[in-house]
Amino acid sequence: MKLSPTKLKVLTLVAKGFTDKEISQQLQMSTRTIQTHLNSIVLALNAKNRTHAVALYKHYHPKWDIF
Repeated sequence: MKLSPTKLKVLTLVAKGFTDKEISQQLQMSTRTIQTHLNSIVLALNAKNRTHAVALYKHYHPKWDIF
């Protein structure tokens, strides 16, 4: 499963503990756009929530360097 570069940036910031508002400020997007990306990520990974999405992505991509 592959995420777009933007979605991967959003997921990486979620993994680092940033809020939707903080992510939107960093990526210069609206909070609503960030929420839309997160919903899309959760659906794409068949996750239960954003935390589960991070865990699943890390499971499928063990070399993913979030820090």
